[in-house]
Amino acid sequence: MTTKLLALYGLKWNPFSPDVPTEALRLTPKVESFCWRVENLVREGGFALVAGEPGVGKSVALRLLVERLAMLREVKVALLSRPQSGVGDFYRELGDLFGVPLAPHNRWAGAKALREKWQAHIDAALMRPVLVVDEAQEMQTAVLNELRLLGSTRLDSHILLTTVLAGDGRLLAKLRAEDLLPLGSRVRVRLLLERASPAELEELVRHVLAKAGAAKLMTPELVTTLCEHAAGNPRALMTMAGEMLAAGAEREAHQLDEKLYLEVFAVPSPAVAKSAAVGRRR
Repeated sequence: MTTKLLALYGLKWNPFSPDVPTEALRLTPKVESFCWRVENLVREGGFALVAGEPGVGKSVALRLLVERLAMLREVKVALLSRPQSGVGDFYRELGDLFGVPLAPHNRWAGAKALREKWQAHIDAALMRPVLVVDEAQEMQTAVLNELRLLGSTRLDSHILLTTVLAGDGRLLAKLRAEDLLPLGSRVRVRLLLERASPAELEELVRHVLAKAGAAKLMTPELVTTLCEHAAGNPRALMTMAGEMLAAGAEREAHQLDEKLYLEVFAVPSPAVAKSAAVGRRR
């Protein structure tokens, strides 16, 4: 969004954009508890899980978690960018993330080098390095099992890595499958996100508007209407609110209200739709 459009409403940033600053994200008690538990898990290692349907806030929870872990001076946090990779590329990316030169065709040597790197970090910092994987439902079963085996030694009694997996219902289904039961049984910290109530969504809207510097951008009636039509999905809410902001800026409206909502999201009557279709054919 251009500086001119932001200035129209006195906004510091677009409050409905996916890339708002971390300081603008709303930390709920549930996510706060999860972050606290993962902080403690870092001292022992193991698996943590964030799960929920698309749009309910998994990536937001990860951003807040990574920000919090980054404040711990001795913790190394790495973000896996290609969860869909095969085992070879998985090792290549791990080598790049942790500064270990690996030959993917020699997995034994690669595993040995990574374990030595992680153990050196533990010896120096007394904390496990952290690997964060968003969209983990895309990970192949072989890669997930490789990750499980790679992250522990001494007959599974010494954990070298803290791994945070985030994904939708497909990830939960994968972890219940027979091939991945050993990994599923090792998940020590869980955050299961559900659809939000309209009241919770209203709190979210008020929070992001206040943080962006325009608490009065929307009328209370519009906020209520948006939250009632978002079906409990924060991403859907932000998408609709973003459309409202763009439409309001286009019209140079001083405040976004229900009248504008009806103009933006009105469903044309059958007669109007038929007339428009006839006009297009001509």
